[in-house]
Amino acid sequence: MAGQYPDKIKTLPLFDGRFDAYKLEASGSDVLFASYPAGTSIPAHVHDTDNYGVITRGALILTTQGSTRVYGVGQWYHVPAGVEHAAEFAEDTDEIEFWFKAGA
Repeated sequence: MAGQYPDKIKTLPLFDGRFDAYKLEASGSDVLFASYPAGTSIPAHVHDTDNYGVITRGALILTTQGSTRVYGVGQWYHVPAGVEHAAEFAEDTDEIEFWFKAGA
């Protein structure tokens, strides 16, 4: 799997989803160390989790509620549970995502 993460992170189990990530399970949440190759596009969808993320390499182009914003290295974003969103990555991008389950 691509991504510039410490070797210890690379020993975590792989996430089984629409993108590559190492998954750190925690009570009430999941933590994903995700990597997206340049050109990746994730169509509009929703989660039942409250999602926060920070970009560690590259940039995220995030569209929510008809508005598009670019998040670069060191910037945090938030997608509330049930909010439709889409993502694009024009360059190789890594991020750390926190998916908080309802009621957590």
